[in-house]
Amino acid sequence: MPRRLDYSARYPLHTTKEVYAALQNRDLWEARIEEMRKHSPNDLVRLEAGDHGIEVETRHVLPRDSLPDMAQAFMRKDMVITRTEKYGTFGPEVTGEYTTFMPGGPGTLEGSMRLFPTETGCTLRTSSHATVQIPFLGRKLEQLMLVNLIDLFRAEAEVTQRWLDQQHHAA
Repeated sequence: MPRRLDYSARYPLHTTKEVYAALQNRDLWEARIEEMRKHSPNDLVRLEAGDHGIEVETRHVLPRDSLPDMAQAFMRKDMVITRTEKYGTFGPEVTGEYTTFMPGGPGTLEGSMRLFPTETGCTLRTSSHATVQIPFLGRKLEQLMLVNLIDLFRAEAEVTQRWLDQQHHAA
């Protein structure tokens, strides 16, 4: 049974329109990738934004020796995670989804996103599902994946907040 986790990135003083526009901007994604490169190799593979919505693909490389011992038992090489995020067209609320591809990885990780207004700004809520089909270790690896995912989402939200604040002050 997959494990589930929700994460909310709150953007006080920024509207859904501002956050959506940021998600369409290559400079924001490059800033996010640059922050992630402090920890491991990361790349922005593709960004497509237009009237149809937003689709972005990133690649994260987790060196095998940085993985927990439990994960190293299954991974013989560095773990390469390709994440594709898709956001619908702009509206009062925006919904989206993400999927990951981990060749040789122990499981799957996917989820949905919802960008919506709040009294003080807006929130981007991500609901994630981790599934690992390894007897005895599955639940521990699922939990490990979700904990690491929260760290990633938190770091991305911090970069996005700084980027939005810089755009706001520059205007």
